[in-house]
Amino acid sequence: MNALFARHALLPDGWRGDVLIEWDARGALTRVQADARAPIGVPRADYVVPGMANLHSHAFQRALGGLTEHAGDGPDSFWTWRELMYRFAASITPEQAEAIAAQLFSECLRHGYTSLCEFHYIQRDPNGDMYARPAEMAERIAAAGQQSGIGLTLLPVLYSHSGFGEQPLKPEQRRFRTDVDTVLRIVEALGPLRSGQLEVGAAPHSLRAAGIEQIRELAAALPKERPLHIHIAEQQGEVEQSLAFSGWRPVEYLLENIGIDERWCLVHATHLDEDEVKALAASGAVAGICPTTEANLGDGLFPLGDYLALGGRWGIGSDSHVSQSPVEELRWLEYGQRLLHQRRNVVANATRRDVALNLWQDALAGGAQAAGRAVGALAAGRRADLLVLDSAHPNLEGALEADVMGRLVFCGNDNLVRDVLAGGRWVVQGGRHMAQDTIARRYRQAINQLREVRA
Repeated sequence: MNALFARHALLPDGWRGDVLIEWDARGALTRVQADARAPIGVPRADYVVPGMANLHSHAFQRALGGLTEHAGDGPDSFWTWRELMYRFAASITPEQAEAIAAQLFSECLRHGYTSLCEFHYIQRDPNGDMYARPAEMAERIAAAGQQSGIGLTLLPVLYSHSGFGEQPLKPEQRRFRTDVDTVLRIVEALGPLRSGQLEVGAAPHSLRAAGIEQIRELAAALPKERPLHIHIAEQQGEVEQSLAFSGWRPVEYLLENIGIDERWCLVHATHLDEDEVKALAASGAVAGICPTTEANLGDGLFPLGDYLALGGRWGIGSDSHVSQSPVEELRWLEYGQRLLHQRRNVVANATRRDVALNLWQDALAGGAQAAGRAVGALAAGRRADLLVLDSAHPNLEGALEADVMGRLVFCGNDNLVRDVLAGGRWVVQGGRHMAQDTIARRYRQAINQLREVRA
C-alpha cells in the first residue's frame, strides 16, 4: 500500500489530526482522511504539510550563485547584472544545462518545493542556430526533472526583441531568439512528454522582448488550459521605457491590450500604481513574487498589503536561485512588507490571524494555479506531493498544531524538511535526495567546464 499516517497534517481546511494519506501508482492522491485509525504496517509521521509550488525559475542561473556580488565601476542594478548573466549563458551546452537543472531541482526538493515552473529561454546553440531538434534544450530540462522527481511546468519563451518598439536583438541575446512559430514548434515537440510529471505552457518573455501582436497570437494558439507567464514591471527602468513607448505603464499596457485571466502569471509586477493593483487583482491572474531575487537585484517591493485587501492571487518563485528555500522566500516577503509599512504581521487580518499559515496556504493556491497542474494541496485527485517535517528538531519540540507553521517559517535557518514525497515517490529521505551524489558529481563537472570557458 502507498500510504502514510500523519498525527498532524495541513489540509485545505487547516490542521487535522490522525490523517490517513494514500496514493496510487500514477502518483495521485486517492484518499486523505482525517480522524482515521492507523492501519498496521503503514509508516507514520508527526507533521505533514503539502509541498510548495515554485512558480518562477531560470534553472541555468543556479550556476551563477555568488558570482555577481562584485561592484562595478558605476552604480550596479538589474541591468548591469543582466550583462553578466548574458556572458554566462553564452557558452552553456545542453549537457551542462541538464546537470545544472538537476542539481537545482534536487536542492529545491530538499527544501520543500515539489513542483516548479521553468521559464525557459535558452533555445539555440552558442552560434545562434537552432539545434537539430528545436526542443533540445527544453528536453534537457525535462530530463533533469525526471532525474530529480520534481514536478515541472515547462514554459518555452517567446523572445524576439531587445526593447520596446521591436528593437533588434543584441548579439549576446542570440541564443534566446524565438518567434511565435518557433515557440509553438517547441511546445508541440514537448507534447508527448506531458504527464503527471510534466505540463507545458508558454511565456512571452516581457513587453520588451515580445510585441503585443505576438503575445496575442501565442495566447490564441496555445491550448486554453495551458498556463502563460510573463515578466513585467520588475524595474522602474521598464516602467519608464513603457511610458515613453506607449503612454501606458507595463501592467496597464498588458491589461488594456490582452485578455488577462486565470491562466496568466505576471512575474514580479513589482512597480504598480493604485489602478494597476486593482485591475490585476480583479483579473484572476497570479502575481509571481520572487522576494530573494528581487532583493538581490534591488528591484523593489511588491504592494502586497493593498493587493491582498482586494483579494489578489499570488505565489512565490526562486527565479535566479540565490535561494532554493520556500521558507526563505516567504520570510523575505513578510519581512519586506514589515519594513515597508513599519508594522508586524502584514499577511493577516481579523479572520486569518496565523501569518505563516496564511503565507503557506496562499502561496500553495497561487503556485498551483500558475503551474496549471493539480498540485499544492493534500486532497484526493491532487498530485501526491507532501513534506514530512523533522519533529525531532528542537524548533518543533513540543509544538502544538497552531505553532508549527510559525516555527517552520520564522524560526532559525535550519531546514526542517526531513522527507519529501513528489508524485508518489519518496525523493528525499532523512534530508538527502535519492540521487544526491550522482547529481552533484555531474554538476561539479559542468561547473568546472564552465569555469574553464570563463577563464
